[in-house]
Amino acid sequence: MVMPLLKKYGLALKRYKWVPITTFLGGLGLSTILALQPPPEEEFRTTGVLVQNTPVVSFTATGVELQQQGQGIITEDFLLADILLTRVAEQLNNGGLEITPRQIRSRTNIKINTGGGDEGGGNILQSVNVTYQSKNPEEAEAVLSVLFQGMVELSRVTNRARLGTIVSALDERLPAIEADLREAEQTLEAYDRIEGPAIQAALDGSLLGEISSSQNQRRQNLITLATIDAQMQSLQNQLGLSPEAAYASSALSADPIIQNLRAQIYQAESQLATLSQTLREAHPTVVELRTSLNTFNRLLEERATEVLSGGGRTPAVPGADVIRRNSNLDPARAELANQLVGLQTQRDALITQQQILAQSEQQLREAYTRLPNKQLERDRLAQQVALKRALYDQVQAKRIDAQAAEAETVSSLSVASPPSTEVIPVEAMSPILVLILGGAVGLGLGGGLVFLLDMLDPKIRIFEDLDKLFKDQEIPLLGVVPELKPELGESLLITDMNHPCSEIYERLRSNLQLSGAEINDGRIPKTVLVTSPIFHEGKTTTAFNLGIAAARTGRRTLIIEMDLRNPPQCMRLGIQPDEQALTEPLQYYSGRFSDPIRMVPQVANLSIAPGVGPQRSPAAILDSGEMRRFLQDAQARFDFVILDAPHFTSSNDVVLLEPKTDGLILVTRPGVTKKPIIKELLEQLEEKEDIRVLGGVINAADIPLKAAQMRHDTLVTEDEDDIDLNGSASPKAESTPPRRRTPIEF
Repeated sequence: MVMPLLKKYGLALKRYKWVPITTFLGGLGLSTILALQPPPEEEFRTTGVLVQNTPVVSFTATGVELQQQGQGIITEDFLLADILLTRVAEQLNNGGLEITPRQIRSRTNIKINTGGGDEGGGNILQSVNVTYQSKNPEEAEAVLSVLFQGMVELSRVTNRARLGTIVSALDERLPAIEADLREAEQTLEAYDRIEGPAIQAALDGSLLGEISSSQNQRRQNLITLATIDAQMQSLQNQLGLSPEAAYASSALSADPIIQNLRAQIYQAESQLATLSQTLREAHPTVVELRTSLNTFNRLLEERATEVLSGGGRTPAVPGADVIRRNSNLDPARAELANQLVGLQTQRDALITQQQILAQSEQQLREAYTRLPNKQLERDRLAQQVALKRALYDQVQAKRIDAQAAEAETVSSLSVASPPSTEVIPVEAMSPILVLILGGAVGLGLGGGLVFLLDMLDPKIRIFEDLDKLFKDQEIPLLGVVPELKPELGESLLITDMNHPCSEIYERLRSNLQLSGAEINDGRIPKTVLVTSPIFHEGKTTTAFNLGIAAARTGRRTLIIEMDLRNPPQCMRLGIQPDEQALTEPLQYYSGRFSDPIRMVPQVANLSIAPGVGPQRSPAAILDSGEMRRFLQDAQARFDFVILDAPHFTSSNDVVLLEPKTDGLILVTRPGVTKKPIIKELLEQLEEKEDIRVLGGVINAADIPLKAAQMRHDTLVTEDEDDIDLNGSASPKAESTPPRRRTPIEF
């Protein structure tokens, strides 16, 4: 992992070598300017010390508290407040010294020293070290002296202002607190007026006495009721009447009208009984007697109703026979009936009295039960009064204490050490050291810029990155071809049997057979398509050299130039294109002019069909019937057919041609292939399952020829070790076990 990074960075340095040179020269120039600067002028530093200040005698708690708080606010921002610096600058300017508040702030340094408080309290101020730096010693000492005076005065004014704020806050809060106290007192007083008697009755025992008296009265009434019940039972047994019947009989017996009506009824009944023996029922006298008898009975019932309804209600009056029977009491029985009625009335009165006593006792008990809550409520109200009174007293005491503390308020700071001036020693850096540091910084900055530019470069510069991309997309790497340099006499085509790359392309052909057999279910690819992501990646050179390697095995091989958007490249194999084919491409592929397939003179068993580009409508030609018949005829006549197709980014010609083949070969080249383009292309190829990718080829790689040959060996053997660029063996990763591959000859 480290070697590819170093290699990549080395290539970036070669491309952007002007960047580190420029930054190095720039850093060296700046350091030279700094080294040639004259030594700095002599500066002076004036130092003084402030300490905490407390009054000699303190009689108020507010004064002590205020003094402690005044020490707590001593900070650098407080001591260098804008208002203080403005006043100091004005005073110094009036004395003839030109200085601004910003200059005072920038030249002043403050260090505040604190220590632990008493009994584990917070930190307290111990000292304040103030330093002022200037090139003029008189200025430094004058500024610091006036600054000390201003700091002490600012602390005193701040403490006095805080004391005034405390008094104002207390005066503002006191009326509301007093109003709350008065309201609580009035609430307690009103509660005592309403619930006080009940609470007092519970406290002195009168409420319990009333409850006990009610209970005794109810017990006495129960005894009286028992006596009355016994008397009523005896009278009922003697009379054979209930109290209601006794009342009715007594009332009816005492009424003279009822007695008169009874006598007339008896007389009429006697006459009717006498006459009924001699007279018939229809006799006028009998009829008259019966009518009189009915009239007397009706009058008797009406009178009984009047007598018995004297209580204001209408009773159920019995018939005339019952009335006559219940209205014949003798004086003795009538007296007993009156006694029974009187006992019943007395009994009803006692029962009513018992009910009233029970209700009264229940109310007394409920009042007694509520007494604890009432007492608690009163205690709560009394507690609120006490709390509000305590708060009122505390605020009053605090207010009086704060007013008394006004005489004790002083500054929290005092000058412990007056300003003293000393010379600041200046240490100048060696010019040589400045130059070395400047050059080092320039080189470091240049290296960082080179790394950044390399990160922003879209091109893939080393073949290891291309190899990793193929592995990530699970595309077989068919071969790595080293870079050849035509300017040094190295031929790009392997027409010479002794060409150093002949073995590499032979192994590339073998790897293609293995990969194609795996993808096509064991069937060796007979027609392959060679393409690349963009221009100048060597796809045509790869197609030609692959055809030469296949022809040397004795197989009849055909190369078809299918890039109809660019001029043909068959001249590289010694074949001149047909000029007539450029104007009539469909006639050319149909064979009406002549056979478009030409034999390559330099290589046996190798033929080529020159291209007819550039054309205006290449897609129409590729999708024509003439092209389809031409490809079918070529596949029937030759053992191996190679289609040199356009690159992917120029058109969709590859998508049209790939279904007519057994798969495609993707050619890439370090320094030309762009990472965003190939990544997007590989992702699209992965999504399109109908396009078969037989493998990839890395062309013009910066790798020695021997290392390239050994790398090809790792693609076709079952060795457990990989071979690096230098030919040495390294352990193979466990996550990618080698697959058994045996070269298959055409």
